[in-house]
Amino acid sequence: MVFLIADDHPIFRSGLKSLLQNAYPTATILEYDNGLEAEQAILTETPDFSLLDIDMPGKNGLEVCHTVNETSTTKIIILTMYNDGEMLKKALDNGANAYLVKDNTSDELAECIESLKRGESYIAKSMRKSSKVQKELKRYDEVTNKLKELTETELKTLILVAKDYSSKEIAELLFVSPKSVENYRSRICKKLDIDTTKKRLIVWALENKNIIDELEK
Repeated sequence: MVFLIADDHPIFRSGLKSLLQNAYPTATILEYDNGLEAEQAILTETPDFSLLDIDMPGKNGLEVCHTVNETSTTKIIILTMYNDGEMLKKALDNGANAYLVKDNTSDELAECIESLKRGESYIAKSMRKSSKVQKELKRYDEVTNKLKELTETELKTLILVAKDYSSKEIAELLFVSPKSVENYRSRICKKLDIDTTKKRLIVWALENKNIIDELEK
């Protein structure tokens, strides 16, 4: 069995390696401190399991996960300090097979790996039990479903609204008239159930900026 660890914190990486060696003494363990090298190794070495941090130099864990998802058979385990529903949903959407919170890694790692070996997915127990995470997951789904109703031009407009561009600036970037942009904004508000009379679109866009930013990827 071959494991790949990608994390830019050497102390955490060393502890993780010890956990794996204790649970699977005959396993081969590959180590990397950045996403670009980890991605290349996954594609060339094809480890059975790849344990990825999210925040890494070069390329983050979610980007690596997205890239290798369709071309590699490795099972992706996201290991992170993020314990919110939005980040969990992003990981799953990018093809992660499991999501662990670093605080509980020592207690759940072996159980997680055994679940993946059986063809199951695995989510940290603390997140499964959290009502806050469940609400965040529900909101993420609601927002992404609404965004799917927008046309390509409306999406481009919303992305620029989230960056706090004015209608005039958006018009210049999209090569249309300011009046056309106002029409786009009005249609967006209607599809997203936003009150157009109180200029709520910019507020909504800023509140959901993390989700909207994904549209550019």
